[in-house]
This record gives sequence, structure tokens and C-alpha cells, in this order.
Amino acid sequence: MPFRTAGSRRLRRPAAVASALVTALVTAVVLSGCVKQADRPAAGSGRLDVVAGFYPFAYLAEQIGGEHVTVRNLTKPGAEPHDLELTPSQVGAVSKADLAIYEKGLQPAVDSAVAQNKPKAALDTATVVRLEDHGDLGEGDAHSADPHVWLDPVDFAKIADAVSAKLQQIDPAHSADYQANQAALDGRLTALDADYRAGLARCVRKDIVTSHAAFGYLAERYGLVQVPIAGLSPDDEPSASHLAKIQHLIKTEGVTTVFFETLASPKTARTLAADTGTKAAVLDPIEGVKDPSTQDYFSIMRDNLAALRTALGCS
Repeated sequence: MPFRTAGSRRLRRPAAVASALVTALVTAVVLSGCVKQADRPAAGSGRLDVVAGFYPFAYLAEQIGGEHVTVRNLTKPGAEPHDLELTPSQVGAVSKADLAIYEKGLQPAVDSAVAQNKPKAALDTATVVRLEDHGDLGEGDAHSADPHVWLDPVDFAKIADAVSAKLQQIDPAHSADYQANQAALDGRLTALDADYRAGLARCVRKDIVTSHAAFGYLAERYGLVQVPIAGLSPDDEPSASHLAKIQHLIKTEGVTTVFFETLASPKTARTLAADTGTKAAVLDPIEGVKDPSTQDYFSIMRDNLAALRTALGCS
């Protein structure tokens, strides 16, 4: 069935869609000096000012940079990052940053801000990990770049190493600290990968029905089959025929769970679960964290693993 996607290793280029008019207006405001002083990174702290497009990259910068960085996440906690629009103060923060970390093609407003406002250094994570075409992901998403590389701990470790290398290049005086933090983080990601491999090695089922096509890298890494309701954008509305195909697969393959997520509406996933007599449960794409004081990348990834093991009947 073409809508079931385990993910292929075909290289493709992400397409960035940005509004030149909005960018020009925002840039003009910044250049005119209309940036709130309170929103600017603290001056004279001796720390590097780092901006990140959204949570996973902000988390890496915090973990590796430690006391030597001040990190600003351009996407507010609990906000969906795909459709981010930057305020003038945020564009100003990009222009003044020592390092901007982003993924080209995922957040067009960030792409434009980096390109036009020239932070001192920038890391496009799409140049670190090859973005893949995971096949037919739903209406309108055939042969489109899947940006969700952070959900594969192995790929995420590669990005972590690139962040460390960039920080060392910018701030060689603290290279030893960055290297030590990088090694500690790499160790945790290696352990997470091992837990996923062991936890998903012996499962009754392999199909995971997800609210949108965010789990292609994770599915490919651990031998699962992603069955997305919507495409790469969580706001996509599936057609009736697409939903009928998923309903048929749920019945024929014995799927027990339909997964929804925390930052997008669960309505379609919950309705599908009710219509098919299955459970609805959370599988978090970690595009943002509502409360960073109680959750982080690792805690959510482990919650995801527990949810997958239950849904797939893993022993």
C-alpha cells in the first residue's frame, strides 16, 4: 500500500518558501532601530549569543554550550514551529547572534532572517544530516523532504557533534568544555539508541498510525512502518479515501493504537480511533515542549518508546 512509509534513502533537496515582502518589512524595522531593548540578548555577559529555530536545536546548544552560551529559542514553548512568523525583535536577535542553528526548509521565516540579516555564524543542520524522501506521505507530500531528523538519535548525535564543532570554532578558548559536554551528550544518545533497538526488537506489530508524517527517520532506524494520517504538515486535512485506506489497514493488520501529538489538534486521530475501536495515545514529534522545566528531549523520547512498545505488543 503506497501510503505506508518505512522511509527510503533517496536524497532530495528541501524547498524553502518565504515571503519576500514580510521579510523586507521586518528587516526595515530592525534596521531603523525599532527593537525593544528588553528583548535583546544580554550584553557584556561574556557568553555567546545563540539563536535556534526551534526546541531540538535549542536543546543541543544548551547542553553543549553550557555556561558559555545564552540560547534563545525562536519558537515559544508549546507553539508549532512549521508556520513560525518572526517578530522584529526576533529578527534583531538573529542579526546579532554569534551563532544561528536552524534547518533550511522547515521554517521559511528563519531561513530568510538568517540569509538577510547575517549572524556572525550559522549552522544549517540540513547540511549535516542528509534529508530523505520517505516516499508517499499523503496527499501533496509525495517526494518531499522529511525534516524530522532529530527523532533518530543517531542522526541527532551527528547534529550535536556539528554544533560542538561550530562552538569550538567560534570560541576556541572553551573548546575543552564543549568537547566534554559533547561527549556526555553523545553517550546519552548512544544509550537511547540502544534502548530503542532492544525495546523494539521483538514486537507483534510494526505499523504505527500517526497523526502526521513526522516519524519516518525513527521508523526506518528501528524497522517500523509509518502510516501517517496527514502529510509532513500537521495541519493537512486527509481525504476520505485516504482515511478509508488507513481504516482498512487497521482492521487487516491488527493495529491497536492511533497516535496523536501534543502541539496539533488530535481531533482527526481521535475520531479515527473511535471509528475503528482502537486506542488513542500520544506519540510526540518533539517539535516543541510545553514545559521545559518538567520535560526534555530524552524524557519525551523515552515516553515515546514506552508508548510504541505498548501499541506494538513488544516483549
